[in-house]
Amino acid sequence: MAKVAFLGLGVMGYPMAGHLQAAGHDVTVYNRTAAKAEAWVAEHGGTMAATPQEAAHGAALVMACVGNDDDLRMVCTGEEGAFHGMDAGAIFVDHTTVSAKVTTELYEAGKAHGIAFVDAPISGGQAGAENGVLSIMCGGDQAAYDTAEPVMQVYSKICRRIGDSGAGQMTKMCNQIAIAGLVQGLSEALHFAEKAGLDGRAVVEVISQGAAGSWQMVNRHETMLQDHFDYGFAVDWMRKDLGICLDAANETGASLPVTALVDQFYKDVQKLGGGRWDTSSLFKRLRALD
Repeated sequence: MAKVAFLGLGVMGYPMAGHLQAAGHDVTVYNRTAAKAEAWVAEHGGTMAATPQEAAHGAALVMACVGNDDDLRMVCTGEEGAFHGMDAGAIFVDHTTVSAKVTTELYEAGKAHGIAFVDAPISGGQAGAENGVLSIMCGGDQAAYDTAEPVMQVYSKICRRIGDSGAGQMTKMCNQIAIAGLVQGLSEALHFAEKAGLDGRAVVEVISQGAAGSWQMVNRHETMLQDHFDYGFAVDWMRKDLGICLDAANETGASLPVTALVDQFYKDVQKLGGGRWDTSSLFKRLRALD
C-alpha cells in the first residue's frame, strides 16, 4: 500500500480519497476549506494537512482534483504548493479537467523538481466517483503511469494511458464534446415528444433500446421530465470545459460548430439562473422558450 496525498475534496475528490483510504492506502488530505478535510477524516480516518506542501511530504503519489488552471497551479507550484513538499521520484496525478497548456507547463515544472506528472482527467460524474467506477484518460510518461495506474484502479472501471503529457486532457475534451451534443440531442427529442403530445417515458423506453440509446438517455431522461436538474456536473463547469475545447480547436484547426452552438445554449441556461444546474438542463432551456 502507498502513502498518498489527495488535494481537493469536492463532489468528486471526497469519495475518491475515501476509496483510497478504504483500500488500505495511507491517505493525507488537503482542502482549501479545512472543515471539509476535517469531515473527511472524521468519516474515513487518515490525516489532514494545512497546505498542499504539508500533505505531499513523504507521499509516493499526490492526487489532485481541484477547479481550474489557476487552482491547479496554486496546489502544485504556489508558495505552499505540493511540488515544494514532494520527494524526487514521486508522482503527481492530476484528475482536474484543465487546459493541455497548463498540463505541459506543470509537466515541465515537475521534471525540473525530479517529479513525474500524469494528467488523468476523469469522467463518470459524482455517481461514478461515489461508486468507484470512473473512466480515467491519462497522459504522461509510461513509467509514471505504470506506477500510478494500480492506485487509480481503486476508483475506476477503466484507466488507460492515451499518450504523452497532455493526451489525457485532449481526450477529456473529446469526452465533453460528445456529451454536449448528446445532451442537446436528447433535450430536443424530449421537447419534440412533448410538443407532439407523446408520453416521453414511453418514447424513451422504446428508442433507448435502439441506435438512439445512450448513458445520458438512460440516466437523465426521468429527471429531465421531472424538471429536476441537481444531479451531478454543473453548467458552470461544463462551460469552463467547453471553453477549453474551443480554445484547443482554434489551436489545432479542428471544426466544432455544434460544440460552439451548445456552449451558447449553456450560456442561455446561466442567464436563467442555472449555473449550478446539471448539464441536462438544456431541456429546461427549451421549455423556457415556449
